[in-house]
Amino acid sequence: MLLSSYLSEYKKKTKRSAKIFAKSSKLHVNGVSHNIRFYEPYPFVVKSSNGTNLVDVDDNKYTDYWMGHWSLILGHGQKNVKESLKKQIEKSWMYGTVNEQTVKLSEMISKAVPVAEKIRYVTSGTEATMYAVRLARSVTEKKIIAKIDGGWHGYTSDLLKSVNWPFSESESSGIVNEEKIVSIPYNDLENSLKILKKHSKDLAGVIIEPVLGGGGCIPATQEYLKGIQEFVHKNNSLFILDEIVTGFRFRYGCLYPTMKLNPDIVTLGKIVGGGMAIGVMCGKKEIMEQADTTGKKKSERSYVGGGTFSANPASMTAGFATLNLLKSKKSTYSKINSLGEYARKEINKVFDGKVTITGKGSLFMTHFLKDGITKVTNSADVAKCDSQMLAKYHFKMIAHDGIFFLPGKLGAISDAHSKEDIKKMIKASEDFRF
Repeated sequence: MLLSSYLSEYKKKTKRSAKIFAKSSKLHVNGVSHNIRFYEPYPFVVKSSNGTNLVDVDDNKYTDYWMGHWSLILGHGQKNVKESLKKQIEKSWMYGTVNEQTVKLSEMISKAVPVAEKIRYVTSGTEATMYAVRLARSVTEKKIIAKIDGGWHGYTSDLLKSVNWPFSESESSGIVNEEKIVSIPYNDLENSLKILKKHSKDLAGVIIEPVLGGGGCIPATQEYLKGIQEFVHKNNSLFILDEIVTGFRFRYGCLYPTMKLNPDIVTLGKIVGGGMAIGVMCGKKEIMEQADTTGKKKSERSYVGGGTFSANPASMTAGFATLNLLKSKKSTYSKINSLGEYARKEINKVFDGKVTITGKGSLFMTHFLKDGITKVTNSADVAKCDSQMLAKYHFKMIAHDGIFFLPGKLGAISDAHSKEDIKKMIKASEDFRF
C-alpha cells in the first residue's frame, strides 16, 4: 500500500480524534504539550490504556511500544501500582511537606544504586539534568559542560545543543552562552579526548547517556565510557551519567555498575516514578552536599531546589510500588530483555540487509540504511539513514496494524508484552512495502 492509502485508512478510523485535535490546536501550541507528540496528519487522541494497549476516542485499540515515553516497564495501569496509588489518594496526593513515602523510595534507590549516597527529587528529567550541570559547575568552580552529539537531556537551556543533525546549528532561538557547552562524538574516544583536552582548564564535567535514547537507541562501548571517565577524573572534573532512560530498564538498578564505572552524579527518571511525574539527581555525598544550604553563604552553595510538586506522595508511592515489584520479580528483566533480542533479530531478518537494528535489552530501534551506511554507532550515522522511511514504517503500523510507535522513535517492551505481541509486530513488518 502507498502512504496515501495508509493516510486514508487512518483518517477514516480516527474521525473523532481529528475533531478533538482540531480543538486542541486552537488551545495549545501545535496542538500538543510536548513537541515530539505531534505527527502528520494528526495524532490520535487516547481515552484509556491498560496492559499493552492504548484505546483512542474512536475505540481503536493499539499495541503500544512507546509506553509512556518508555517509562512504563510494567505496562499501562499495572494493578499493584494502581492499588498503591488508590490507597495513597484516599489519604491525599499533595502535602507540600516531608513525607515517609519519599524516605521509603529513597531507601530502595540507594540500595540499588551505589552512588546514590544523597538524593534530590524533582518532577522531570529536564530538571534533574539542569541541576546536575549546576552542581558540577558549583563543585568544580568551572563553567564548561561537555555532552554528546545527539545526546538528549531534556529542554534545559544548559544542554539544548547538538541534539539534532546538523549538530553545528543552534537548536533554538533564545539560548545564550552556548559557548559554555561543547559537544563530543559518541563512541569515538580519540576525537572526544581531543576536544576535552582543548577545554580542560574550564571543564566542569561531562554528561553522557550510556545508551543514547532520543539520539538513536545506541549503546556506548565500555571502552569509550571508561576512557572519558578516566580523563574527566584526572582533570578534576565530574563524570555525570544520565540514566533517566536506562536506570532500572535492563536490570534492577543502573547500567553503570555492569560497565565498572564510577560516576559522580547520576540522574534518574521514567521507571523510578512508576508512570508519575519524577526526576532524580543523586550522587556521592561530598558532591551532593554542595547543595546543602544550611549555614552556607550564597557563594558557597549550589542552589538546587525541587519545585512545588517534588517528592509528592503520589509519585513516591507509584515509584516504590514499581521498584518493589521489579525487585521481587527479577524474572521481568530476563523476559523483556529476551523479547527485545527476539524483536531485533527477527526484524533484521525481515528486512534482509536493508536496515540495522540498534538497542539493548528491551529497547530497540530500526534504521533504514542509505548513503553507504552499513552500521549505526552514533547519531551522525542515524542522521544519514532514511528517517522518512522509518516514519512511514511506523505510521503504516499505526494506521493498518493497530501497533503504536511514536513515529521515528525507539520502541520499549514492557512486562505486559508477550511473544505473540512481538510476532504480530514482525508480521506487520513483513507486510511493509518500501
